[in-house]
Amino acid sequence: MENKNKAVILGSNYYIGLSTIRCLGIHGIYTVAVDYSDKNRYGAESKYCSEKLIAPHYRQNKEDFISFLKDYARKQSAPPVLIPCHDSYVEVIDEYLDELKEYYLIPQTEKGLYTRAMNKETLHRLATEKGVLVPETVRVNEDNFFEKIETIIKYPCIVKPTDSSSFVAKFRRKIFKVNNRKELEEALEKAHNAELEVIVQRIIPGFDDHMHTFDAYLNQDAKVTHWTTCQKFRQYPINFGASVYTGQKYIPELYEIGAKFLEDIGYKGFAEIEFKKDAETGKYYLIEINVRITNFNSLLYKVGLNIPYITYRELTGEPLEPKAITENTNRVFWYLYEDLLAIRDYIKTGQLSLGDVISSLFKPKAYAIWSLDDPKPTFSFFKMMASKLFKR
Repeated sequence: MENKNKAVILGSNYYIGLSTIRCLGIHGIYTVAVDYSDKNRYGAESKYCSEKLIAPHYRQNKEDFISFLKDYARKQSAPPVLIPCHDSYVEVIDEYLDELKEYYLIPQTEKGLYTRAMNKETLHRLATEKGVLVPETVRVNEDNFFEKIETIIKYPCIVKPTDSSSFVAKFRRKIFKVNNRKELEEALEKAHNAELEVIVQRIIPGFDDHMHTFDAYLNQDAKVTHWTTCQKFRQYPINFGASVYTGQKYIPELYEIGAKFLEDIGYKGFAEIEFKKDAETGKYYLIEINVRITNFNSLLYKVGLNIPYITYRELTGEPLEPKAITENTNRVFWYLYEDLLAIRDYIKTGQLSLGDVISSLFKPKAYAIWSLDDPKPTFSFFKMMASKLFKR
């Protein structure tokens, strides 16, 4: 197979971009790392990165960013495959989808669908329409707001942004957990002052290991062709954070729920649905959808689903055979740096013991950053972290 189409990867300053570059580079695909700064882009240090580019900032200079992408594509002999590795890049691509599809190969064809799936409020409505369970939710502008919180949602509860990336950029956390009306009012005021829209949701009971994912690729007919399911063990920040120690686990019920939902809404490309299993009822609740390559992409690759390559092959006209991981591999994704921070907090709050942590570690790993075959990004990462610590 001759790879005429380049792969343009947006965001190499995080390990998601790094794993994407590696997943494509091992197949000889020409990879292009695009960032808005040459600072801390350790993913571009991979030996599998063919080209490094600096583009205008995707938010501060949005139109210039789009022009930059189009100008680059015009110079190529074949349309590149465009792969965003951060929610903010996805939002911009979705906004300019019709323009960009003239120059790039992109899985989604319906403008706005990725954004609706990312937005917590519109996702809640989509899921409800399709009969998928979601946590009970109250919107800030509803009548009898506080009465509904006390009778339907109850404390403690979470104040959740509709736009996660903007919220995380502002507050460095995914949600506000509140224990009473005073804390709720304070959280709402913070969100209001930051001009960020939020909703209030019930907390589904269960420890972090009740978090599961359905990871799937849907072809241009909006049919699931590749999939697996996973179970989170630890996340950071704890209880409401991102995966730092997650294992592949076969859970057929999640396929039944997740595949039907994604196909019903006409989704195309890769998606990861996060579910939480209610510790009291055993029912699975849809929490959110990631519409781009996710944190534990290296785990998916290790268990046999190379999502970036699956995407590339289908978009360039040579799709891979469908595949599902329907056994338990016992392999886990491990982001050591943040897992150490998570372990500290789990132990401090009494949610885990040191023995619990140690006994969990004896499993085959898929590392977030480290690769014996491609060590340079790891050295760049530690250099970056040492610089940050020194400045503090």
